[in-house]
Amino acid sequence: MPKYGEFSDLVSLALVFCFRHSSTLTSLRNVLRLKVGAVSMELCPPPSGLEAEYETLFTTGSLHFLHELISTFDEEVDQVLQLRVSRKAHLDISADLPSFLESTTHIRRDPAWRVLPVPPKLQRRHVDIGDLAPCDTQRFIKALQSSAQGIQVDFDDGNCPTYYNQIKGIHNVFKAVHNQFPNVPISQAPVLMLRPRAWNMVEHNMMVAGKEAPGPLFDFGLLMFHCGETLFENKSGPFFYLSKVESFMEARLWNKIFVWTQQKLGLPLGSIKATVLIENVLAAFEMEEILYELRDHSAGLNCGIWDYSASFVNKFGHRQAFLLPDRSKYVNMEKRFLRSYMDLLVQTCHRRGALATGGMAALLLPQDPLSDSHSRVLATVTRLKLLEIQAGVDGFMVYDLSLIEPMQKLFKLHTEGDNQLHQLRHDVTVTPDDLLSMPLGGVTLYGLKHNIAVGVLFVNAWLTGRGHFFYRGQVEDSATAEISRSQVWQWIRHQTQLEDDSRVVSRRLVTDLISELMMELRALCHSDRAKQRLHTAADMFLEVVLKRDFPEFITTYLIQDHTFLSSQNTEQVKALNTDLPQPKL
Repeated sequence: MPKYGEFSDLVSLALVFCFRHSSTLTSLRNVLRLKVGAVSMELCPPPSGLEAEYETLFTTGSLHFLHELISTFDEEVDQVLQLRVSRKAHLDISADLPSFLESTTHIRRDPAWRVLPVPPKLQRRHVDIGDLAPCDTQRFIKALQSSAQGIQVDFDDGNCPTYYNQIKGIHNVFKAVHNQFPNVPISQAPVLMLRPRAWNMVEHNMMVAGKEAPGPLFDFGLLMFHCGETLFENKSGPFFYLSKVESFMEARLWNKIFVWTQQKLGLPLGSIKATVLIENVLAAFEMEEILYELRDHSAGLNCGIWDYSASFVNKFGHRQAFLLPDRSKYVNMEKRFLRSYMDLLVQTCHRRGALATGGMAALLLPQDPLSDSHSRVLATVTRLKLLEIQAGVDGFMVYDLSLIEPMQKLFKLHTEGDNQLHQLRHDVTVTPDDLLSMPLGGVTLYGLKHNIAVGVLFVNAWLTGRGHFFYRGQVEDSATAEISRSQVWQWIRHQTQLEDDSRVVSRRLVTDLISELMMELRALCHSDRAKQRLHTAADMFLEVVLKRDFPEFITTYLIQDHTFLSSQNTEQVKALNTDLPQPKL
């Protein structure tokens, strides 16, 4: 078998010259074409300004590896996505509710199996930095120099997957791993928890066998090919986060991908470790099975609040019994359905020797340490994270680097040792009713307006090439955008009355509130282009929340929308846009 820097006689490489025309994808010139046997690969030319990074990443060896990786697993990726559609259709038609699977009872009842122990660098991960889009070079370097135990290197929720951002971000990881950033040797830096895109995302700029490449395989393949061996040699990886896994069958597919990749790259079995984010209510009923499928490669499970809460609308949103109340007032980790989910995750992980991690503190710490607002924010984060520590989590994330030290002190004060694997939570018994119990509460005008603002501003951020933004003292990303637009869609669908004045949430009310929001936000825009983009974002948000059928993911909707695809090709969108003011962290 030829090495991945070489090509067999079956491989030919050619460059075809042409150009993109008027920001459309109809004319593909300078497309790199690779042919292996009868199967072809096409790759779009580099974004302006990233020619050197492109050349570093897309070598003949890496292209061959990506081609084989995607060709091997593309059909199975389609199958797991079709399984999602099938399960959703069954739930809709039957009106059934999920429960623990009878077919896998033997896995849950077998006390003997455990996941393989994780490497030393994963044993103590009290505080990770979350939502770090690696295309933001300055923030990435600051994170590498920080005292955090880990970094969620995010190509998913906190990242906008433009071609520019993916290439820039992956190249920045390459530079970090190969010690090309000054004063941050990878062996001493926080561990990189690499988070490729989720299964619902595609890479428009690569075609394999006439189909757009699955986004997670594009990200994972490049990261592993260029960084996997070096990370392993430095005992610093390769470690991953797996987003939006909905079933043990998806975990099984990831495990097959890990095994195949390790064999191809000459790494020992079990070198890759991955934390699965339990972000979907269906996955909550299969946590033990997900660990079992990944038992040679597991770094544990993670729980968060907003993607998980939004999944209830995704799966059951048309049912009145699953009307989710105002998240700003009635939804938090202390509610029965979320507390049960966290308790079960901790119990399941620790029973099997796996680490359990909590979500991300999104609040931003005001810069003046003597201010009342600084004390108030720190007290709020401390209270919420102490609840997670007391539930037995082994770590969690913060966005603001200023919160790293106080949260590490919180762990040191309330725990002993590197982790809490000894907390087996024998006190916990979680039933399907616990996991599916909707909190009581209504809808406030404030909550409706806040959800609209977060949704509109998220779409606006995407149109400027950013995957997250700051609003009212905290970071917002696709997770908060998901719950925001999900709630607005559901409240319109069920014609929910406001607590404030008994008005019904309707198309007319939401449209009027968006108009009010535009008046407020236009003052923050520094150019006519920014104002027009903001109005475009508002129109796109309104379209999403008025859909007859609930769009499964807002990111899928956006990445397939012509407006977003066109926005990628403007010279202005290369990294973080600054039309809306951003606080310095």
